[in-house]
Amino acid sequence: MLHVSLFIELLRSRPRATFWFATLAQAFVWWLLPSLFYSAPPGELADVLALGHEFQLGTWRGPPLAYWMAEIAFRIAGMPGVYLLAQTCVALAYWAVFSLARAVVGIHHAVIAVALMIGVSAMTLPTPEFGPSVMAMPLVALMVLHFWRAVGEGRRSNWFLLAVTIGLLLLTTYAGLILIAVLLAILVASARGRATLRTVEPWMAGIVVIVTLLPHIIWLDAGGGEGLGSALLRRWRDIDPTADASRWLRMLALLVLAHAGLVVLVVLSAGWWMRKPDTAPRFVRGAIGPFARRLVYLVATIPALVATLVAVLAGERVSVGALAPHLMMSGLATVVAAGPIIAVHRQRIVGFAWALLLLLPPAAMIAAIVTLPWVAGVELKVAMPAADMGQFFAESFERRTGRPLAIVAGEPQLAAVVAVGAPSRPSVYDYLRPDRTPWVTEADILANGAVVLWTASDTAGAPPPEIRARFPDIVPELPRAFDRAIQGRLPLTRIGWGMIRPRAAP
Repeated sequence: MLHVSLFIELLRSRPRATFWFATLAQAFVWWLLPSLFYSAPPGELADVLALGHEFQLGTWRGPPLAYWMAEIAFRIAGMPGVYLLAQTCVALAYWAVFSLARAVVGIHHAVIAVALMIGVSAMTLPTPEFGPSVMAMPLVALMVLHFWRAVGEGRRSNWFLLAVTIGLLLLTTYAGLILIAVLLAILVASARGRATLRTVEPWMAGIVVIVTLLPHIIWLDAGGGEGLGSALLRRWRDIDPTADASRWLRMLALLVLAHAGLVVLVVLSAGWWMRKPDTAPRFVRGAIGPFARRLVYLVATIPALVATLVAVLAGERVSVGALAPHLMMSGLATVVAAGPIIAVHRQRIVGFAWALLLLLPPAAMIAAIVTLPWVAGVELKVAMPAADMGQFFAESFERRTGRPLAIVAGEPQLAAVVAVGAPSRPSVYDYLRPDRTPWVTEADILANGAVVLWTASDTAGAPPPEIRARFPDIVPELPRAFDRAIQGRLPLTRIGWGMIRPRAAP
């Protein structure tokens, strides 16, 4: 008797419902986990919110759109709102890939392509850390989708949607230039693309892109990008071919490692070394045209390779999460390479492995938050008591000066976390690199006052020499100790601090 697993039966009879179940299940899990268990923003999310709070046309980190969106979500619904925004971006990215895959390989193979994406670690674990890379995921997928519809299917109205998407992507990250260059090369190199360039829509789309980018272009023209350009020039002069080649190989290994879950799913479902008669369920699609095949393969490979190479030349460290926008087509490329017939062997094992890839990372994160303070005495950044810290320093400043806390300085990471937790949402001042926080000046600190923070290693709470040198008039207060939600064997979180009073304050 032939048995078919529930997953295969749903894929065969209700492919669209299966897609939405997989997408929404992942989004719900990765929204619920940080909303319930994170007491501080993960990764660099606190810095993202600190930059977004100022609503600048650009910062030293690049274009502003992701920072604006994070700040808007935070003002509406707090940190759960930011986590919801991140998972909305992931779900929208999956929908765009599904729509593209449905047009290229059919609906059943499209669902398989999206299911394989859960095996790409960049699509799951780093997503609560909202930032430009997470914001770029749906924009990259939508950009490829609109490009296919405009060029591959001849829907000329999609050129305007493509233009808006390109503008939004470039307002999110300069890394979008890599994908734009790849799509332009495809457009020029193919007969279909050259024929499209003879119409008026692509040129009108270029005008729409320029209009969308105009505010950021004005900021760049006013000197906003000078720091980034000078840093790249300095790095270009310091290139070491041997060391940089080694770093690039490590980044390529990171790319391969990010696809480990996808490889596991492919190997488990393949029919290699099967001794029993071949009774696996099969999903058949039609033929794929050469233009669609080239588009999928090039978009799935070239941007990721170029991004890692550019990161090496720029001297930057790239995490798995930062590579996420360049890996959006990995699942679809795998399905295209698998051929017109996909047979799913070991159905129950594959379904169990897929569920494990979905649930094991968040379960492991919860276990780490709960057990590491007891077992290893290790503190996770997401376990810092951000709300208590922000509340204490904001209330202390207001009680002593009669004014709300407007500026936080000191250790950059600590200052950003306190700024997120403080009810008055103060601005963050980077005393080490004041050019990175131009919205706070010396006059602002003198007029509004500030709280300066550092990590205290003892009960005396003396400020580090660099903070003492930068703020010579600061009077250190007694360090403040904060309890964690799960204290375990960890010492109390002890924060040294001092206050700069406003000029007009008593």
